[in-house]
Amino acid sequence: MKKKLSLYSLFDVLTAAVTLSVVAFISAAILSILIKGFPYLGEAFFSEEVRFAVKLSLNTASISTFVCFVLAVPTAYSLTRGSFPFKKIAQIIIELPLSMPYLVLGLCLLLIFSSEFGKALRDMGFRVVFDKNGIIMAQIIVNLPYMIRLIKTAFAELDERLEIIAGMLGASRWQRFVTITLPLARNAVISAIILVWSRGLGEFGATLMVVGATRMKTETLPASIYLNMATGDIGAAMASAIIILLISFVSLFATSRLEGKNLQASRMKDVYWQ
Repeated sequence: MKKKLSLYSLFDVLTAAVTLSVVAFISAAILSILIKGFPYLGEAFFSEEVRFAVKLSLNTASISTFVCFVLAVPTAYSLTRGSFPFKKIAQIIIELPLSMPYLVLGLCLLLIFSSEFGKALRDMGFRVVFDKNGIIMAQIIVNLPYMIRLIKTAFAELDERLEIIAGMLGASRWQRFVTITLPLARNAVISAIILVWSRGLGEFGATLMVVGATRMKTETLPASIYLNMATGDIGAAMASAIIILLISFVSLFATSRLEGKNLQASRMKDVYWQ
């Protein structure tokens, strides 16, 4: 018994040591940005270029997140509750971008919107290549599969017994979705929205392929970091990096609080059903 206890203790020590090593590594990376960039933060707020990058990033990320939400909720519901031919294949196709480099996703968009179809859209007034609409499209193709997976997981974890009972009482599919499924998954959906919005602010790979990085035109916060580092303006680059870091921290803090509420509600539900 003592031998088993010592082995478990050794394992705990090893896992704790690995955890502390990971924390130290990530903390060192974050602190390097904070320490070197914080002195330039005040100056950055008076920079027209940085303000433009912040405004463009917030605008495009908000629009793309809204589009992702509108598309992800019904898709996630269909994948978890619906039944249609080739459902497994559809799920694989939807999640395929999650394992693809963002540069490749951007290249896919560039090919689509540089084709005759894209030229027709441009003639109708919807420009994508080298336009802010391209930033939105890049953020959508990167983040939509991610949001679908998050919301799909939330729907899959819900107890379907409540929906079945509501159906037996005469509630339609739509009524069950609006009054039971969506309210129960509310915190998870809000967390997905916050995370996707934060990821949208930091998206760069696909955006670079579609719209490039042009100052005061397609310059998001990541593009601002890229351009300023290329020109040797380390201070402006560090300031933009800190802004992204602070937004990411607030977003992660908010989602962690929501996840805590989800866990507490899940435990209460388990007690109730027992």
